[in-house]
Amino acid sequence: MFRFTMLILSTALFSAAVTADTGFLTLTLSEPQARPLEGVVWYPTEQTGSSEEVGGNSAFVGTPVHREAVPALGRHPLLLLSHGYGGNWRNLNWLAQAMVGQGYIVAAVDHPGTTTRNKQPAQAQALWSRPQDMVRMLDALVASPSLAGRIDETRIAAAGHSLGGWTVLELAGGQFSTARFITDCGQHRALGGCKLTHTLGIDRPEAAERLAASQHDARIRAVVSLDLGLARGFTPESLARINVPVLILSAGADSDDMPAALESGYLTSNLPAGLTRSVSITGATHFSFMQLCKPGAAALIEAEAPGEGVVCRDGGDLSRTTIHQRLLEEIGGFLNQALQYQAPRGDTPQDSSR
Repeated sequence: MFRFTMLILSTALFSAAVTADTGFLTLTLSEPQARPLEGVVWYPTEQTGSSEEVGGNSAFVGTPVHREAVPALGRHPLLLLSHGYGGNWRNLNWLAQAMVGQGYIVAAVDHPGTTTRNKQPAQAQALWSRPQDMVRMLDALVASPSLAGRIDETRIAAAGHSLGGWTVLELAGGQFSTARFITDCGQHRALGGCKLTHTLGIDRPEAAERLAASQHDARIRAVVSLDLGLARGFTPESLARINVPVLILSAGADSDDMPAALESGYLTSNLPAGLTRSVSITGATHFSFMQLCKPGAAALIEAEAPGEGVVCRDGGDLSRTTIHQRLLEEIGGFLNQALQYQAPRGDTPQDSSR
């Protein structure tokens, strides 16, 4: 059974490994036509020279990449990323680039209906489609290694923020009960997830059967939850059966609509203890898990969308850069240990076969 006795060593390996250059591409998955997916992939490349920034704008910091560069040789672990409600692939660009530096291929999709530019009600209310979006991206990358490099299919993980955390727990084997969730929301009306019950279609008759069905994908060998929501709808029985390592990271500076004790704490209480690591990140708010904000970004966002400037505010005296470094130490150490992977230390092309 996986345990965390070696986490300190794994974190040291994560910190010491050589950083690779980052290749980047966008792709569209057009089938099924009713739910086309826009996705992106970051991947190791040996290409050097001038780069361009992606994922940035007037408020948020992007990351430097080599667009459509030739992928590095060898096989690489894969990390799938899932954004939160109303977010997009850019939200975890900082994590993607750091993991590419460890030799990982990293992929993300914009989930239709729950992303920044697409909140179509019909697609948002197909909540069960979110885990399927991740599987579609995984299938596409495995089938086409020329896109971003060869994937080590024994080392595949998934991480998600907020509603993305819920999404990756579905892939790990969590099963959702709409009746349980709705009843629980009667007792915890302030929870942010409860306020989205209708928006996400959880109260629709068809949702009960669709969300109760298992979306477990045995190819996913580890998952990371970043301050997830909707956790309390997972049945305790399904969480107890999850047999892959799970890292639960929660906001130390939480809020009434996303309290760590009720959301991340619920997972910690019901997942197998020997497979689970739970950490509260000091100074982190729910939005500290998103990308870095530029100076003055909070005021800029607030002027355009009153109340939304909160996405650039962190708790306490710690900067988001410092918070991200702590997150990277936890995530990198956890994944490298869970996947039994050691990042390359030199210029030799990575082959993670054992």
